[in-house]
Order: sequence, then structure tokens, then C-alpha cells
Amino acid sequence: MTDDRGLRDAQIKIGTKQTVKAVELGQAAEVYVAEDGDPRLTSRIVSLCKKHGVKLTYVDTMQHLGKACGIEVGAAMAAVLK
Repeated sequence: MTDDRGLRDAQIKIGTKQTVKAVELGQAAEVYVAEDGDPRLTSRIVSLCKKHGVKLTYVDTMQHLGKACGIEVGAAMAAVLK
């Protein structure tokens, strides 16, 4: 997520429910998790990613992750689809 386009050009799912679903269905290639996200939510996706062998990348804030996804609000997690 180093360029200005961020994740917007990739096919993504944003938010807890959609990210969890993508991982469980085997559709996620990589998951981004905000370090300042609610641990009750982020700990679940971390363990799911380990279980399913999905690459996990941490982002410093929800605001940065949301911006990288092209939305105006913060996001706790997002999945890049295969």
C-alpha cells in the first residue's frame, strides 16, 4: 500500500463481516488489519488468516486503511480477493 492508489485498484472487501466471509470462503489472498482496531474483532481475523494460510499485513491506523481502500471513514480490516 505504498502508492497513492492504495487498494482501490484491487478487488477488495472492506469491513469485518465481509473480510471474515472472504477468508472463510477461501476468496482472500491477503488481509489488511488496522493496529488500532478493536481487538475483539481483529483477533478473530488474525486467527482465521493463520488457519486458512492467508497473508496478513498490519496497517498503523483505521483511518489510513480506510483511505487506502478509497472510503471516507476508517476500516478495521479489508481483504484483497484472489
